[in-house]
Amino acid sequence: MLPWAKKRAERIEKAADAAARAANAGKTRTLWGDALKRLSKNKLAIIGFAWIIVMVLIALSADLWVPQNFGDPTFIDTGNVAAISWQPPSLEHPFGTDRVGRDILSRTIYGARVSLLVGICATGFALIVGLIMGALAGYFGGLVDAIIMRVTDIFMAFPYTLFAIALLAVLGPSLMNVILAIGILAWTSIARVLRSTILSVKENDYISAARALGASNLRIIVRHVLPNSIASVVVYATMAIGSAILSEAALSFLGLGVQPPTPSWGMMISDGQAVIATAPWMAFFPGAACLLTVLSFTLMGDGLRDALDVKVTD
Repeated sequence: MLPWAKKRAERIEKAADAAARAANAGKTRTLWGDALKRLSKNKLAIIGFAWIIVMVLIALSADLWVPQNFGDPTFIDTGNVAAISWQPPSLEHPFGTDRVGRDILSRTIYGARVSLLVGICATGFALIVGLIMGALAGYFGGLVDAIIMRVTDIFMAFPYTLFAIALLAVLGPSLMNVILAIGILAWTSIARVLRSTILSVKENDYISAARALGASNLRIIVRHVLPNSIASVVVYATMAIGSAILSEAALSFLGLGVQPPTPSWGMMISDGQAVIATAPWMAFFPGAACLLTVLSFTLMGDGLRDALDVKVTD
């Protein structure tokens, strides 16, 4: 082959490869794919996500190794309390022991189960109710929108913490009641966020085209409206998990959350408050665990907000 013909063939081949890559990129680029790519570049969000994964794995696997190495978090050795209580951090007890000799590390790890369970379940409950109410209000508008928004105004008029305290005072302190008390007010914000997004999404041409093709309202909401409106809700829900964990800790601190002997970060901080000067490890370690976990969900939510911003370009 002549040199000029060979060079021309190479240029054609390179152009074809470039066109193929561009076509493939056009096919695979999606909102969530681009968001994941941008999120991977956010170091703080990755650190927060890594901490969340570590805490979840530790909490799920606690039964396999915590009791054997650090002791049962609820067991009290009544015959040896004086010898093992108030011990500062050591190799045997890395986080020290409490007033009755229970290992603080063991209780902190099992306390993560309670906090994560409350955070995820309360937010999940609020997310389900908020998605339904927000979708109905934003899509149908009119009287439906007015009724749902007035209901949310009524719920939002109650002070969040005081309402949770009052509800737990009536229902009694328990894990399920804590989840209910935290989630029953959180749905209102999710509904408002989703409604505001749907109000703009439903005016797009593809919604009008779906109506013209005879699609039902339910199909339009599920297949077209929600998938294009859910990004802002995902961001809010991620941050709401951290807020729910903090609320659970506050309720447990007041004695209205999970009851003894089940360990809870808020209850452990409350126990350590009275001896903060002589045994600071009792409140420091569960407090640090709560702080880092809530901060991680906040960093993750901030990262998702930036990653899902469609105005951002690579």
